[in-house]
Amino acid sequence: MFHATTILAYKGANKAVIGGDGQVTFGNSVLKGNATKIRTLYQGKILAGFAGSTADAFNLFDMFESHLEASKGDLLKSVISFSKEWRKDKVLRRLEAMMIVLNKEKIFILSGNGDVVEPEDGEIASIGSGGNFAISAARALAKHSNLDEEDLVRESLMIAGELCIYTNQNIKILKLEE
Repeated sequence: MFHATTILAYKGANKAVIGGDGQVTFGNSVLKGNATKIRTLYQGKILAGFAGSTADAFNLFDMFESHLEASKGDLLKSVISFSKEWRKDKVLRRLEAMMIVLNKEKIFILSGNGDVVEPEDGEIASIGSGGNFAISAARALAKHSNLDEEDLVRESLMIAGELCIYTNQNIKILKLEE
């Protein structure tokens, strides 16, 4: 688990949403409070977020985007080819980062170990040091509230920001709508 951030993604009936906090830490110090750790990729059809080293994440975003271009935006093919490259490359294997990628149909967690994980429920995924707080809140809110996808992600990340010292409440959200 990275002591880095919190990213939460939710693929609901009407929207696919990803959110992340803005805190960048170095050891036990906050370096920045308003970083952006989420992006829209491939012609605005894919959402992605990262937890871990910022420099590593920029490399991974670029690399993943090249796989998206090569597969003409096919998310499943892209995550498989990306994970193979990440796992086999001696330099890339040392990168300390994780990613969540999603579109309106699928959601995946990608790790430097070559893991490609589709959440069991196919709807909610989280990474980072506050990920367990955020996903717990999201599951409870999904089950016991009428919040739309965007509000559910925002509220869950706010809860994680109250609990995780490596997560703040400067939340950024991206969405894909029908």
